[in-house]
Amino acid sequence: MNKKKDIALIIGAGPGGLTAAHELLSRTDILPIVVEASNYVGGISRTVVHNGNRIDIGGHRFFSKSDRVMDWWKRVMPIEGQGGASQQIRYRGKNATIATAESGPDPDREDRVMLVRPRRSRIYYLGQFFDYPISLSPDTLRKLGMIRLVKIGTSYVWATLFPYRKPRNLEEFYVNQFGRELYKTFFESYTEKVWGVPCSAISAEWGAQRVKGLSLSRAALHFLRKQFSAISLGDKKVETSLIEQFLYPKYGPGHMWETVAHDIKADGGKILVEHELVGLKTQANRITGGVVSDKHTGKKITIAADYVFSTMPIKDLVNALDREVPEAAYGVGNNLLYRDFITVGLLLDKLAVCDEKDGGMITDNWIYIQEPGTKVGRVQIFNNWSPYMVVDKSKVWIGLEYFCTEGDDMWNMGENEFTAFAIDEVTRIGLIHKEDVRDSVVIKMKKTYPGYFGAYEHFDQVRAYLDTFENLFLIGRNGMHKYNNQDHSMLTAMVAVDNIISGRTDKSNIWAVNAEQDYHETKEG
Repeated sequence: MNKKKDIALIIGAGPGGLTAAHELLSRTDILPIVVEASNYVGGISRTVVHNGNRIDIGGHRFFSKSDRVMDWWKRVMPIEGQGGASQQIRYRGKNATIATAESGPDPDREDRVMLVRPRRSRIYYLGQFFDYPISLSPDTLRKLGMIRLVKIGTSYVWATLFPYRKPRNLEEFYVNQFGRELYKTFFESYTEKVWGVPCSAISAEWGAQRVKGLSLSRAALHFLRKQFSAISLGDKKVETSLIEQFLYPKYGPGHMWETVAHDIKADGGKILVEHELVGLKTQANRITGGVVSDKHTGKKITIAADYVFSTMPIKDLVNALDREVPEAAYGVGNNLLYRDFITVGLLLDKLAVCDEKDGGMITDNWIYIQEPGTKVGRVQIFNNWSPYMVVDKSKVWIGLEYFCTEGDDMWNMGENEFTAFAIDEVTRIGLIHKEDVRDSVVIKMKKTYPGYFGAYEHFDQVRAYLDTFENLFLIGRNGMHKYNNQDHSMLTAMVAVDNIISGRTDKSNIWAVNAEQDYHETKEG
């Protein structure tokens, strides 16, 4: 540690912050000091443990179209052995052999291991399951019915012939991709649950970032292609939403980030949990250090810094600066909006629904709830993410996900009241029987989703101002007010470190991550 010459202050111990610290330690002489206001690492990619059972906040598939990220994950946590049968995974057209039983760890014996998991997510609508992404399988066509199929086909042809040339909002973007009828059936209500505002009030940029590569025609081509050839994990020609396998740490996403945090500290880096950044000192066009408050003692310390990486919400960042921020930039930054997140974990004897083919337990990782009159957005089945997430393998461990805004009626409900409300909802739509519930927990996460509405319309003003600080790097989801997944957050950190090493001061390449089609993701995660 004494060999390190410069200091990097990293605000936040989520995927972006921890990746930055790891990269600095392995590639530079810069000492990272990570400050984290909570008592855990991983941000929303954490794993919560309740009575031995583990909850993944939001569902995090470890898959990326970036070789760099996939290789990084595998170096931290090797892939499980496969019973001696060598398998292949593919991403961006390259082959990488999944470790055999001789060389890969056995997850029954070792913890530092990535599992290879099958991906399945479906939509639950009017008491029936539909594939997500929407496929044109015979089962889907039968469930939709002839009248709705004609409407979907007609509206898609119309949208193709007469598209919105420059979609002004998310509704127009979705209609271009899927036609108005399919948009109304499967996208409108879920999206408005997530954001709490009409799709017509949300920037089209959100759709361009999340679902640009997915459309009705793409779904049809995927279905036809699937009939003739197996799809490998991460095939470059397959949209991220269409992959059929993914990697997953034995004990959930937090297992990865707890492992990374351990390695950072072992290599001489510092991670200060329950330490909140309350001020940033500036001089000319540089950040010179941060004022950090110990949440236990209230004691404040100043950490001098040569570089600063921020994953904290921009709304908090502009208020932490020790100088007067230009009125336009401050107004935008201080008024950015967010959506918050509640997960209700339920331990069940069984689900009320079963696999349509063999009558066993359904194999979905998550289910999108489109049932009218419900507030639950998704249901995670943690057994299907990793069997090691559940202590008693005879039980079913699920997470009911709600989108809300801090301070609204849902957010302010007491734990017992909210649990009863959630159980009643999923009982009413036929997913569980109330009498099968054996345990429960409620977990709240603030500022989970950066809003693409309201002040966001003028986001470029606050971005341009903050980019004038030559040693300040905005990374990660909240740090950039950008709906990044964890691989995108990691890439922003990697590119920022690249810039430091090369001496590049322009930050456009950091902002370009997840703005190009290779990085696009769907509404999952």
